[in-house]
Formats: sequence, structure tokens, C-alpha cells
Amino acid sequence: MWGAIIGDIIGSPYEFEGMKSTDFPLFSDASKFTDDTVMTVAVADCLFHGKDYAETFKEYGRRYPNAGYGGMFMNWLRSPSAKPYGSFGNGSAMRVSVIGWAFDSIGETLEEAKRSAAVTHDHPEGIKGAQAIAASIFLARTKKKKQAVREFVEKTFGYDLGRKLDDIRPNYVFDETCQGSVPEAIIAFLESESYEDAVRKAVSLGGDADTLACMAGGIAEAFYGKVPKPILRKARLILDKALLDVIDATLGERTP
Repeated sequence: MWGAIIGDIIGSPYEFEGMKSTDFPLFSDASKFTDDTVMTVAVADCLFHGKDYAETFKEYGRRYPNAGYGGMFMNWLRSPSAKPYGSFGNGSAMRVSVIGWAFDSIGETLEEAKRSAAVTHDHPEGIKGAQAIAASIFLARTKKKKQAVREFVEKTFGYDLGRKLDDIRPNYVFDETCQGSVPEAIIAFLESESYEDAVRKAVSLGGDADTLACMAGGIAEAFYGKVPKPILRKARLILDKALLDVIDATLGERTP
């Protein structure tokens, strides 16, 4: 979960900047948590405390109304209805990282990822995006090699992960759909050499930087191990106490 949250924070200043380089400050005065973090923590709260997804998403969204939600999700937050709205935006995939850690089988992981997505993003592509990120995290944390992650995602979800970032980057633009950002985030992980490198590569695509880095960072944390402590310490200073309390309770201990 920390890998996703920190990716969101690192990517936040570059969300609409079209960054096309890996050479940028990891943290600045503009670094902040966004809706990616808020909803990631909401999923953790649901998963480990038996809460309802729709109710909890609305609770967190209304508590953090200026976190940068997409228009359709914002309308859903304001509506008295809890019905899904057919979205295939990457909001379903950005919030799913904790599910990749929570279960003992890939089947359970895929099913819970679907449940977490479908309360809002019930379009097949919205569900697929969430499942692909959760599955990648599950496979990474269970010590599967990158090639195994690539093959499973390509076979199961039909994403083309054979492309290279250097080929994608020149013409890539802001894309907040699952089908236009989830494969790219996974490729950023596949080409990376460390947690930090994965996040930098995701941001360097010049697209929906915070969400790309959130998704790539969640997988990279699972594959490479814990996020480097100096990066984690800086990120903790940016989060508020309410979010930190849920994160620390979920993880079972206060992170340094």
C-alpha cells in the first residue's frame, strides 16, 4: 500500500505537466496526496474492518472533497445513489493495491479486485484494470519473476506489455482510462531496476502522472520489497493524521 501512496505523492506535481524525463525532484512544495491515496486508504479500511465499499468511498470522498476526483466520481459522491455508473476510468485500478497483499490465492485476489471496482467502475475495462494491478502485486509479492507477471497479465487481460517505454513516451498523452494507463504503468514496473526507478519511469511518460506512479509503485513495492525509508519518512509528513492512523492500523505497526 505504501508503494502506491508514495507513487501518488511523487507524481502529484506532474499530473498535468507532460513530464517526459526521469530527472525530477521526488518531493517538492507541490507534492501532495490526491484521490489515489484517499481511495487506497478507503479500500484498506473496508478490507480490514469489514466496511461496505460504496458507503466508505462516499465517506472518504466527502471528507476529502478537494482531492482531485474525476467528474463522474464526483457526481457519484454527491448523489444519494450508490449505484455504479459504468466507468472504465483508472480510478478502479489506482485504489486496489492493498487487495494484492490481502489474499492467499490469485483467484481470491481477482474476485476482491472486481468487487472493489464494480461499486463504481462496473464497465468490463474498469474491472479488468483493477484486477490487472491487483494480480500484478499478488504475483510480485509471491516472488514471481517479471516475465511471469508479464505473461499472466497478457494472457488473462489481453494487454500488450511487449512495448517499450522509449517507444510509448514520445506520443503518449494524458489518459485516465484503464485501457490507456494500466498497461503503461505495468510496463514502467517491468522496465524498472528499483522502486524509485519504477516511479520515475511512470512519471516520465508524461500522462496521468500521479496515477501511473501509484499503480507502478504499488507493484514495485511488492517486487523489490519495502519502499526506501528516507522516501517513506518524507511521504508520511505529507499525509494527515486520519489517513496515517488507518494505514498504521492496517499494517499492524507504525512505519518509520
